[in-house]
Amino acid sequence: MTETDSPHTLFDTLLVLDFGSQYSHLITRRLRDLNIYSELLPCTQLISALQFRPKGVILSGGPYSVYDCDAPHVDPAVFDLQVPILGICYGLQEIAWQHNQHNVLAGEKREYGHARLTLEQGEGKASLVNVLFQDVADGVDVWMSHGDKLSQLPESFSVIATTSNAPFAGIAHNSKPHYGIQFHPEVSHTTQGTKILENFAVRVCQAHQHWTMDEFVGSEISRIRALVGDKGQVIGAVSGGVDSTVAAKLMHEAIGDRFHAVLVNNGLLRLNEAETVHKTLTEHLGINLTVIDASERFLADLKGVCEPEQKRKIIGRDFIQVFQETAQEIAKEAAGSPNAGDIDWLLQGTLYPDVIESIAFRGPSQTIKTHHNVGGLPAAMHLKLIEPLRELFKDEVRILGTKLGIPEDLVWRHPFPGPGIAIRILGEVTATQVEIARQADHIFIEEIIAGGLYRHISQAFAALLPVKAVGVMGDKRVHEQVIALRAVETTDFMTADWYPFDGRFLKKVSSRIVNEVNGVCRVLYDVTSKPPGTIEME
Repeated sequence: MTETDSPHTLFDTLLVLDFGSQYSHLITRRLRDLNIYSELLPCTQLISALQFRPKGVILSGGPYSVYDCDAPHVDPAVFDLQVPILGICYGLQEIAWQHNQHNVLAGEKREYGHARLTLEQGEGKASLVNVLFQDVADGVDVWMSHGDKLSQLPESFSVIATTSNAPFAGIAHNSKPHYGIQFHPEVSHTTQGTKILENFAVRVCQAHQHWTMDEFVGSEISRIRALVGDKGQVIGAVSGGVDSTVAAKLMHEAIGDRFHAVLVNNGLLRLNEAETVHKTLTEHLGINLTVIDASERFLADLKGVCEPEQKRKIIGRDFIQVFQETAQEIAKEAAGSPNAGDIDWLLQGTLYPDVIESIAFRGPSQTIKTHHNVGGLPAAMHLKLIEPLRELFKDEVRILGTKLGIPEDLVWRHPFPGPGIAIRILGEVTATQVEIARQADHIFIEEIIAGGLYRHISQAFAALLPVKAVGVMGDKRVHEQVIALRAVETTDFMTADWYPFDGRFLKKVSSRIVNEVNGVCRVLYDVTSKPPGTIEME
C-alpha cells in the first residue's frame, strides 16, 4: 500500500499503542465498530517515524509494571503531538509515571474482575474533564485487571472516577485532553465501555465517523488503479475462501482482465475445492482464472518434514516459485493482445489480524508464529505485493464482499489457511494423511451445515493428530489414527471460544468419521480457547 493512499491519510485515525495486553486489539475493533478508523502499533513506535498525524492516541494495557527497570515505555514525544491521549490500565500508569516516576506503586491488593465505578463529576469541573464520562451512568460495571496502582494524583490532574479499591480509577488533566482509566472499556464486561471510547474518539478527538466499507471500496479501487497503472497486470492466488475471493473480486472491479487469478492445487485443498472454485469464480464472478496442479511438487517437498514453521516456509517458497513461473507463462500468452505486458504485482489477501499477529513487539508481546500471509516467504521474490485487505478485520471483509455482490454462501464461508491441510496434519504430510484429514473435515462441515450451525460458528475443521490409538472395529482390534475436531466462535479472530456442541451432534459426527474414513478409530473435540491456543493447530 502506498503511503499517500493509506487509510490513515484518507480517514480520521486513532492510534493505539500496544503494551502487550491481550485486549489491545479489541480497542481497535471497538473503534472500527463506531466507524472510526484506527491502527495498532507497538508501544515502542518512534513518533518521529510515524507517517501520519493521528486524531488521538490510546495507550493500551500491558502485563508489566511501569516502575520495573525493563518495563516498556512510550516515546515521550507522543505527549508533544498536541493530540488527545487516553491511557487504559497500564496506559494510565504510564501517563502518571511520565509525570513523576514515584506516582505508581504495587497495590496492596490486586483487582481482577468486575468493579462498580463511581463518577466524580460535577458543575465545578471544566467541561474537558467531564466529557469522557458524558452520558455514562454512575455506578456502571467495569472490568479491572491490575495489581499496580497510582500512589498519588499526577500534578494538574483531577479524579473523575473511583472504585472501592482504586481511588484513581479515572483521571483527567485540568487543561489538556489527557485521560487515564484503570479499567478496560474495550471488553464486553464493561457495560458502557463502547460509550466511553466513543466519547473519547468523537467528543474529545473530534474524529469523523466515516470509516465504512462504502467509503473504503471506492477509495481502494482508485488506489489500485493508480498503483498498477493503465497497463500493469496483477497475479493473485485464490483458494475459495472469503479473503481471497473478496480480494480477487475487488481487483477485478479495479482492473478487469488485467488481473489474473490463479488457483494452485497444492494437494492440500479441501475436498473437491479446485472444481468448486473454478466454477464459482469464472461462471458467477467473471474472474479470469488459471488452475495449476502442483500437488506432486508440494507433497514431494514436504516429505519427512514435521516442524510447523518449516512446513509454512516450504509451502510459502513453493507458492512464490509457482507464481513466478505462472506469471511468465501468462505474460507469454498475452503477448500481442490488449493485455500485453509484464506481470509485476502479486495479490495477497492479508488481513489486519495477520499483520498484528506477525508483529514482533519488544518485551510485551512475542511473535506466535510466522503467518502464511505475512512473512515466511523467501526474500528473493520477484513480484511486488499488493494487499487491498491488509487494513481490514474479517467482519469488515465480509461486509465488503456483500457490497461487491459476492454470493452470501461465499461471503460467510469459513476461513481456510494458506498452507492448507498441511497445518491441520500434526506431523509428516503425505498424500494418505491429507486424504484422511480431508474426508474427516468434509464430514464435519457437512454435519454442521445440516444442523443449521454454520453461520453460528466462525471456523471449524478436522485435524489429524500424530498419534495412534487402539480400537475395536469389525470384531477385531485395530491400532489407527486420531482425529481432533475444532470449532470456534469469534468476531475478530484475535480471540476465540470453542463452540459448545451438544453431545448428540458430536456423537453423530464421530460415528460417521470412524465408519466412513479409513484409518481412523477415534475422534476428539478440542475445547481450548484462544488464547492460550491458536485457532489452527499449527
